[in-house]
Amino acid sequence: MKKNILFSLILGIGVSAAGLYLAFRNVPFSELIIYLTSIDYFWILPAVLAGLISFMLRVLRWQIILESSQKINFWGAFHPLMIGFMLNCMLPGRAGEVARPVILQKKNKVPFSTGLATVAAERVFDISILIIFFSVAFASVEIDPNLNIPFGDYNLNRETLKMIGGGMLKLTGVLITGMIMVSFSGTRRIINGGIMGIPSLFFFAGPSFKTKIKEKICTVLVGFMENFASGFALVRSPKKIGLCIGLSVFVWALQALSYYVFSLGCPGIALSYTKITTVMLIICVFIALPSVPGFWGLWEAGGIFALSLFGVLSKDAAGYTLANHAIQVFPVIIVGFVSAMITGVNIWQVSYEK
Repeated sequence: MKKNILFSLILGIGVSAAGLYLAFRNVPFSELIIYLTSIDYFWILPAVLAGLISFMLRVLRWQIILESSQKINFWGAFHPLMIGFMLNCMLPGRAGEVARPVILQKKNKVPFSTGLATVAAERVFDISILIIFFSVAFASVEIDPNLNIPFGDYNLNRETLKMIGGGMLKLTGVLITGMIMVSFSGTRRIINGGIMGIPSLFFFAGPSFKTKIKEKICTVLVGFMENFASGFALVRSPKKIGLCIGLSVFVWALQALSYYVFSLGCPGIALSYTKITTVMLIICVFIALPSVPGFWGLWEAGGIFALSLFGVLSKDAAGYTLANHAIQVFPVIIVGFVSAMITGVNIWQVSYEK
């Protein structure tokens, strides 16, 4: 596990370093400092508030998903979620996504694979809503079709973003299909039957070897599949699906509002809410790549590129993106630490346990 984390960290450092270089190579440091001092930081308060409310809606959504296996009260879901997002900001490889089900298992006796399935279900809703927002934003926001921005060895333009959006749409289709397949007992029986049939592939081996394969691998995989399926059981309830979709829309609308509110205090960022939402969506695409904890480098690269689509000067784009990144990340880290202290969770032990 430690080797995987080390590899992820090294890869992330390389990608983030490249992102930082590409983002700030044309921005003099002195101009960046002057810009940061010119920001009206009063707007931090409403921006942070909008961001924190979006996390509370995430908690409500996670509670609905968890109901398929076990009812968890608001704070029982709030603390693991905030600790998980805090760890995403501090450790490589999105360790917080795995830490959440570990904490649920310790505190609420929810099977690890079930907790992990609920986190995966959340991501399906997030990706689906982001793709819808992406489509709406690019249908309503005017971007010069001839715009061509060099970014390292690549030329980024409207067509590049459409290609990325198409890839995300295909990924969402695969995720939703997989979620449906494991949620219905008939399909699951077929999958489990195939898993239990694995020992027969070793026709050349003796009975004792086949028994070990069945006990150590097949039985474990089937148990994992059943627990995993319970996390996706909400697809059988249209009401819960509707609630999760509605909450997901508000989660990302509030997140975009946080970006927009902070931009009101930033010189040179005179963009509409729709355009700022587009900026947020492009940042989300960039930070999906491996990076250092907190997504430093890729966040800035995505933000500066996105703002340049709307004619924002590089120094203004760099200053806004850097400051906005900080106010989006540090409150999450602070709240996550408070949650860890309240619940008595050893965040480092949890990070490496699974």
